Amino acid sequence: MTETASDAARPAESDARVEALKAEILRKLTYSLGKNASVAQPHDWLTAGILAARDHIVDVWQRSTRDSYQTGRKRVYYLSLEFLIGRSLADALSNLGLTGPMAQAMRELGVDLAEIETIEPDAALGNGGLGRLAACYLEAMASTGVPALGYGIRYDHGLFKQRIDGGKQVEVPEDWLSFRNPWEFERREASYKIGFGGAVTATQKPGEVFWEPEETIFAVAYDTPIIGWRGRDATTLRLWRARAMHPLSLDAFNQGDLVGAVAERNRAEAISKVLYPNDSTPTGQELRLRQEFFFTSASLQDLVRRHYRQFGKLDNLPDKVALQLNDTHPALAVAELMRLLIDEHGLAWEEAWTLTNATISYTNHTLLPEALETWPVALMERLLPRHMQIIFGINARFLEEVRRSSGGESVDLSTISLIDEHHGRRVRMAHLAFVGSHTVNGVSALHSKLMEQTVFAPLNGVFPGRITNVTNGITPRRWLFGANPGLTKLLQEVCGDDLTDEIGQIRRLAAHTGDGALHDRLAAIRRENKLKLAKIIRQDTGITVDPDALFDVQIKRIHEYKRQLLNILETIALYDAIRSEPYRDWAPRVKIFAGKAASNYGTAKAIINLINDVAVVVNNDITTRDRLKVVFLPNYNVSAAEIIIPAADVSEQISTAGMEASGTGNMKFALNGAVTIGTLDGANIEIGERVGEDNIVIFGMTAEEVEAAKRNPRPTADVIAGTPHLEGVLDAVAGGAYSPRERDRYLGLVDGLRANDWFMVLNDFESYRQAQRRIDALWADQRTWWKMSVTNTAHCGWFSADRAIREYAERIWRIPTGPSPSAQAKG
Repeated sequence: MTETASDAARPAESDARVEALKAEILRKLTYSLGKNASVAQPHDWLTAGILAARDHIVDVWQRSTRDSYQTGRKRVYYLSLEFLIGRSLADALSNLGLTGPMAQAMRELGVDLAEIETIEPDAALGNGGLGRLAACYLEAMASTGVPALGYGIRYDHGLFKQRIDGGKQVEVPEDWLSFRNPWEFERREASYKIGFGGAVTATQKPGEVFWEPEETIFAVAYDTPIIGWRGRDATTLRLWRARAMHPLSLDAFNQGDLVGAVAERNRAEAISKVLYPNDSTPTGQELRLRQEFFFTSASLQDLVRRHYRQFGKLDNLPDKVALQLNDTHPALAVAELMRLLIDEHGLAWEEAWTLTNATISYTNHTLLPEALETWPVALMERLLPRHMQIIFGINARFLEEVRRSSGGESVDLSTISLIDEHHGRRVRMAHLAFVGSHTVNGVSALHSKLMEQTVFAPLNGVFPGRITNVTNGITPRRWLFGANPGLTKLLQEVCGDDLTDEIGQIRRLAAHTGDGALHDRLAAIRRENKLKLAKIIRQDTGITVDPDALFDVQIKRIHEYKRQLLNILETIALYDAIRSEPYRDWAPRVKIFAGKAASNYGTAKAIINLINDVAVVVNNDITTRDRLKVVFLPNYNVSAAEIIIPAADVSEQISTAGMEASGTGNMKFALNGAVTIGTLDGANIEIGERVGEDNIVIFGMTAEEVEAAKRNPRPTADVIAGTPHLEGVLDAVAGGAYSPRERDRYLGLVDGLRANDWFMVLNDFESYRQAQRRIDALWADQRTWWKMSVTNTAHCGWFSADRAIREYAERIWRIPTGPSPSAQAKG
């Protein structure tokens, strides 16, 4: 990250900071790492720099925590199975205002800060938008002065590291912790017992029960401080690691049973090994449930302990605690909080339920039925018998209350029940989260409306007004100021230095949309970013791309509803058109894909394979290789996105309408000036409303049209017959034109499309193809193109995580925002 306004200091003061930092770095190198500067390796300098920066953060962190306790302010506890924080050093230095001084200090020590920043591993704590959103929000809470603590799991290996071998995805373990994590603090005193299985028995006291788990493990806390903008406040990311109570059976070991001796340890530690273990087997499914309960129980035990230690009572829990569930993974918090209040603290059911419901709120992130978690009742009863009892109790009281209410006789109780009786008896986790929360929010205007009309329509009828909307946001500090320093510097010239403190000032750019000189400077900055990306592409794939070509980018988790398949099929049609009409003035284009497919998601992995196979053919065809290139970048992560997004000309946001909750990548691209090609889905709609319909390229069916097509599907044969270019593309793919050594490799993929166009790939193909030709025409008119780009940047400051957090704080958490008292006193 380059120096920003946050680094500004008087020369003498700056010199003093540099000298102080040099001394701090050398001290860490010597006393924390045991290294002499003359033999220190790059990773030693990186660790020493991190430890020096961490010391500055700790001062703020402890002050923020102390203020929170002294004032008794309400605190947010944010439960998320993912926190995709990426690399931390550059972000922390920028927020502290130490980027320039640290770079100078390192330079005087003979070290290039920018170079060592690149060897910091991405923290493997998430996969996609869910985790990136959580990371943005934790930093935004620190920047807006919201006291907060994020809870998650300290994964040893994250999701996986993606390799591409022969065009196919291969999953290998992520090793981000191989050289330890210098940002974290182990908190052995914050260790909690997590139980599984066993039996529930009644005690001699009426209504009281006792759960005796069959298996107990430890959850051990690891804390990472998250510093806010200008170093005013900090929040905490607390991650849980699973540990066995008895890590070694000495008897088994001495008898030669070396595997059995560590069986308990292996079983316990498997919980925090990887994110989203494959749940296609009963063992994998059980591990998923154990993982979700493990982090939820540890987090609830921790927050209840903290609250009781501070206030000495629990009847004020909703006044001091805002518990936010980021999707359904922590939905067991409803039952666990009830268990703690009733079984551990002796509260009556009614009081416990009132406190639970007033404390918890839930963010929904999906409308896809298959993505709304459910768990078999039999598995829940075996693994979490007390919680299953509580869920049955919540459900019985809830259904009885609805039945007795006015109009209750007309409610189909089976649609609102927490138990789905029609598919093998399963617990509906989204229903549990909904009923157990005082507020449920969607993450874009369309998504929240569809929540009311589709998956939660019956519950919305019972609880009108419980659903609200908070459109997602991104932190401009990472995704603009950090990722695109050239653009940031220009924006500060045009919009003022206060831009970095108030992203809303970016609106001032709108007065300059037609400024040709500004366009030229923006184009030069974009080209520099494209050269940087081109270098990475060459390094990682061996493919050479032209930085003057249009960079057309789709980077996101690989899924059928995100429609990478539609993109690559249209790419094939474009390839065919260029070959058929080579005399036309085709705009040179680089199609860039990146993203991971779930290890057990065969269709998504086949799409990755197809993209790479198409790339081999297209990139080696001498008739098109100067006009069209296809690239799949392996192992997509936050650090890769920080390079790709500032280099993008076109942002592909082409999900099936009604299926993408919001998206955050669309916001990052638009803020950096990419032109969106997309459907009327998720936050695309709100981006379009802000930039204007002339500055976004919309295509395809609406959410209403998609639903109508699903109810009364048009035969796919008719769709194909009525769509120029499509049949030839499908025949080529199915016939092995892009897989000559395995002719039927994609036959199943194409046959699946012909049988059922559930994601409207065929139905939207022609509209998408025509939208791409509109992109060609716009690109040819560079004055118009850069006016669109400027307009996107000028009007997308609204999609800030700070704005989103202020909305949560005001409407859901009921917490005032603003610097902590000591931060205010510091100025």
